[in-house]
Amino acid sequence: MLTSSSRCAWQLAAGAALWLCTTAAHSQAAAQAQAAVYLLDPHHSFVHFEVLHFGTSTSRGRFGPVAGSVVLNRTAGSGEVDIRVSTASVDTGIPVFNARLRQEDLLASTEHPEAFFVARTVRFDGDRVAEVRGEFTLRGVSQPLSLFARQFGCRQDGPDEVCGGDFEGEVLRSSFGATFGLPLISDRVRLVVQVEGRLVR
Repeated sequence: MLTSSSRCAWQLAAGAALWLCTTAAHSQAAAQAQAAVYLLDPHHSFVHFEVLHFGTSTSRGRFGPVAGSVVLNRTAGSGEVDIRVSTASVDTGIPVFNARLRQEDLLASTEHPEAFFVARTVRFDGDRVAEVRGEFTLRGVSQPLSLFARQFGCRQDGPDEVCGGDFEGEVLRSSFGATFGLPLISDRVRLVVQVEGRLVR
Protein backbone atom coordinates (compact mmCIF):
# COMPACT_ATOMS: atom_id res chain seq x y z
CA MET A 1 0.00 0.00 0.00
CA LEU A 2 1.36 3.40 -1.02
CA THR A 3 2.05 5.95 1.66
CA SER A 4 1.01 9.53 1.02
CA SER A 5 4.63 10.52 0.29
CA SER A 6 5.06 7.60 -2.13
CA ARG A 7 1.79 8.52 -3.79
CA CYS A 8 2.95 12.12 -4.21
CA ALA A 9 6.29 10.99 -5.65
CA TRP A 10 4.57 8.67 -8.11
CA GLN A 11 2.17 11.44 -9.17
CA LEU A 12 5.03 13.86 -9.66
CA ALA A 13 6.96 11.31 -11.75
CA ALA A 14 3.91 10.51 -13.86
CA GLY A 15 3.21 14.20 -14.37
CA ALA A 16 6.80 14.85 -15.43
CA ALA A 17 6.72 11.94 -17.87
CA LEU A 18 3.46 13.19 -19.35
CA TRP A 19 4.88 16.71 -19.65
CA LEU A 20 8.02 15.43 -21.39
CA CYS A 21 6.02 13.32 -23.85
CA THR A 22 3.65 16.20 -24.59
CA THR A 23 6.52 18.66 -25.05
CA ALA A 24 8.39 16.26 -27.35
CA ALA A 25 5.27 15.67 -29.43
CA HIS A 26 4.62 19.39 -29.71
CA SER A 27 8.26 20.06 -30.63
CA GLN A 28 8.20 17.36 -33.31
CA ALA A 29 4.92 18.67 -34.70
CA ALA A 30 6.28 22.23 -34.75
CA ALA A 31 9.42 21.10 -36.57
CA GLN A 32 7.39 19.17 -39.11
CA ALA A 33 5.13 22.18 -39.58
CA GLN A 34 8.17 24.22 -40.58
CA ALA A 35 9.25 21.75 -43.28
CA ALA A 36 8.50 23.06 -46.78
CA VAL A 37 8.25 20.63 -49.71
CA TYR A 38 9.07 21.79 -53.24
CA LEU A 39 8.60 19.89 -56.50
CA LEU A 40 11.16 20.68 -59.18
CA ASP A 41 9.94 22.72 -62.14
CA PRO A 42 10.91 20.84 -65.35
CA HIS A 43 11.20 24.13 -67.25
CA HIS A 44 13.95 25.40 -64.96
CA SER A 45 15.77 22.30 -63.65
CA PHE A 46 18.78 20.93 -65.55
CA VAL A 47 22.26 19.52 -64.88
CA HIS A 48 25.00 21.17 -66.94
CA PHE A 49 28.47 19.67 -67.30
CA GLU A 50 31.91 20.76 -68.49
CA VAL A 51 34.95 18.61 -69.32
CA LEU A 52 38.31 19.61 -70.79
CA HIS A 53 38.80 18.15 -74.28
CA PHE A 54 42.39 17.20 -75.25
CA GLY A 55 43.78 20.00 -73.09
CA THR A 56 42.39 22.66 -75.41
CA SER A 57 38.70 23.59 -75.39
CA THR A 58 35.98 22.73 -72.89
CA SER A 59 33.15 20.46 -74.00
CA ARG A 60 29.81 21.38 -72.52
CA GLY A 61 26.35 19.87 -72.38
CA ARG A 62 23.37 19.30 -70.18
CA PHE A 63 20.93 16.68 -68.92
CA GLY A 64 17.29 17.23 -68.33
CA PRO A 65 14.86 18.34 -67.44
CA VAL A 66 15.48 16.60 -64.13
CA ALA A 67 12.74 15.41 -61.77
CA GLY A 68 12.58 15.34 -58.02
CA SER A 69 11.76 17.13 -54.80
CA VAL A 70 13.40 19.25 -52.11
CA VAL A 71 12.42 19.51 -48.44
CA LEU A 72 13.69 22.53 -46.50
CA ASN A 73 13.26 23.08 -42.77
CA ARG A 74 14.73 26.50 -42.10
CA THR A 75 13.84 26.38 -38.40
CA ALA A 76 15.73 23.13 -37.84
CA GLY A 77 18.45 23.96 -40.38
CA SER A 78 17.89 20.70 -42.21
CA GLY A 79 16.63 19.40 -45.52
CA GLU A 80 16.44 16.60 -48.04
CA VAL A 81 17.02 16.45 -51.79
CA ASP A 82 15.98 13.70 -54.21
CA ILE A 83 16.79 14.19 -57.90
CA ARG A 84 16.50 11.80 -60.85
CA VAL A 85 18.35 12.42 -64.11
CA SER A 86 17.69 10.64 -67.40
CA THR A 87 21.13 9.77 -68.78
CA ALA A 88 19.72 9.48 -72.31
CA SER A 89 18.68 13.15 -72.12
CA VAL A 90 22.31 14.27 -72.55
CA ASP A 91 22.51 17.11 -75.05
CA THR A 92 25.71 18.71 -76.31
CA GLY A 93 24.13 20.23 -79.40
CA ILE A 94 25.85 17.58 -81.55
CA PRO A 95 23.67 14.49 -82.16
CA VAL A 96 26.57 12.16 -83.00
CA PHE A 97 28.38 13.23 -79.81
CA ASN A 98 25.21 12.65 -77.77
CA ALA A 99 24.95 9.10 -79.16
CA ARG A 100 28.62 8.45 -78.31
CA LEU A 101 28.16 9.64 -74.72
CA ARG A 102 25.23 7.23 -74.23
CA GLN A 103 27.38 4.19 -75.07
CA GLU A 104 28.43 1.53 -72.59
CA ASP A 105 31.91 2.90 -71.78
CA LEU A 106 30.56 6.33 -70.82
CA LEU A 107 26.99 6.91 -69.60
CA ALA A 108 25.74 3.37 -70.34
CA SER A 109 22.25 4.78 -70.86
CA THR A 110 20.67 1.48 -71.94
CA GLU A 111 21.75 -0.43 -68.84
CA HIS A 112 21.54 2.56 -66.47
CA PRO A 113 18.81 4.89 -67.78
CA GLU A 114 18.82 7.09 -64.68
CA ALA A 115 21.35 8.77 -62.42
CA PHE A 116 20.40 9.87 -58.91
CA PHE A 117 21.41 12.49 -56.39
CA VAL A 118 20.14 11.88 -52.85
CA ALA A 119 21.08 14.22 -50.01
CA ARG A 120 20.12 14.28 -46.36
CA THR A 121 22.43 17.10 -45.27
CA VAL A 122 21.62 20.71 -46.16
CA ARG A 123 23.71 23.55 -44.75
CA PHE A 124 22.13 26.99 -44.43
CA ASP A 125 23.65 30.46 -44.31
CA GLY A 126 20.80 32.25 -42.57
CA ASP A 127 17.69 31.40 -44.61
CA ARG A 128 19.75 30.70 -47.71
CA VAL A 129 20.80 27.19 -48.74
CA ALA A 130 24.61 27.23 -48.94
CA GLU A 131 25.57 23.58 -49.47
CA VAL A 132 23.97 20.22 -50.12
CA ARG A 133 25.90 17.04 -49.22
CA GLY A 134 24.75 13.68 -50.49
CA GLU A 135 25.40 10.73 -52.76
CA PHE A 136 25.48 10.70 -56.55
CA THR A 137 24.78 7.44 -58.38
CA LEU A 138 25.84 6.97 -62.00
CA ARG A 139 26.24 3.69 -63.89
CA GLY A 140 25.10 1.91 -60.72
CA VAL A 141 28.04 3.31 -58.72
CA SER A 142 27.49 5.68 -55.80
CA GLN A 143 29.97 8.32 -54.63
CA PRO A 144 29.72 11.24 -52.17
CA LEU A 145 29.04 14.61 -53.77
CA SER A 146 28.82 18.10 -52.31
CA LEU A 147 27.07 20.87 -54.23
CA PHE A 148 27.80 24.48 -53.27
CA ALA A 149 25.35 27.28 -53.94
CA ARG A 150 26.53 29.99 -56.30
CA GLN A 151 23.20 31.68 -55.69
CA PHE A 152 19.92 30.87 -54.03
CA GLY A 153 16.67 32.76 -53.62
CA CYS A 154 12.89 32.58 -53.28
CA ARG A 155 10.08 34.56 -54.86
CA GLN A 156 6.30 34.64 -55.07
CA ASP A 157 4.75 33.46 -58.32
CA GLY A 158 1.10 34.32 -57.86
CA PRO A 159 -0.09 32.33 -54.84
CA ASP A 160 2.94 29.99 -54.91
CA GLU A 161 6.40 30.30 -53.42
CA VAL A 162 9.21 29.33 -55.78
CA CYS A 163 12.76 28.70 -54.54
CA GLY A 164 15.84 27.77 -56.51
CA GLY A 165 19.40 28.48 -57.43
CA ASP A 166 22.59 27.34 -59.11
CA PHE A 167 24.77 24.73 -57.40
CA GLU A 168 28.17 23.50 -58.49
CA GLY A 169 30.37 20.50 -57.76
CA GLU A 170 32.91 18.18 -59.33
CA VAL A 171 33.18 14.45 -59.94
CA LEU A 172 35.83 12.15 -61.34
CA ARG A 173 34.16 10.12 -64.08
CA SER A 174 36.63 7.27 -63.58
CA SER A 175 35.14 6.80 -60.09
CA PHE A 176 31.97 5.65 -61.84
CA GLY A 177 33.74 3.45 -64.39
CA ALA A 178 33.45 5.95 -67.29
CA THR A 179 37.09 5.74 -68.41
CA PHE A 180 36.93 6.17 -72.20
CA GLY A 181 39.44 8.73 -73.52
CA LEU A 182 41.52 9.07 -70.36
CA PRO A 183 43.80 10.95 -69.98
CA LEU A 184 43.33 12.92 -73.21
CA ILE A 185 39.79 13.80 -72.18
CA SER A 186 39.79 15.04 -68.61
CA ASP A 187 38.74 12.81 -65.74
CA ARG A 188 37.40 15.81 -63.82
CA VAL A 189 33.87 16.86 -64.70
CA ARG A 190 32.43 20.14 -63.44
CA LEU A 191 28.71 20.10 -62.68
CA VAL A 192 26.38 23.09 -62.48
CA VAL A 193 22.92 22.15 -61.25
CA GLN A 194 20.16 24.63 -62.06
CA VAL A 195 16.96 24.04 -60.07
CA GLU A 196 13.69 25.77 -59.26
CA GLY A 197 11.03 24.20 -57.08
CA ARG A 198 7.42 25.17 -56.46
CA LEU A 199 6.08 24.90 -52.90
CA VAL A 200 3.47 22.16 -52.53
CA ARG A 201 3.19 22.14 -48.71
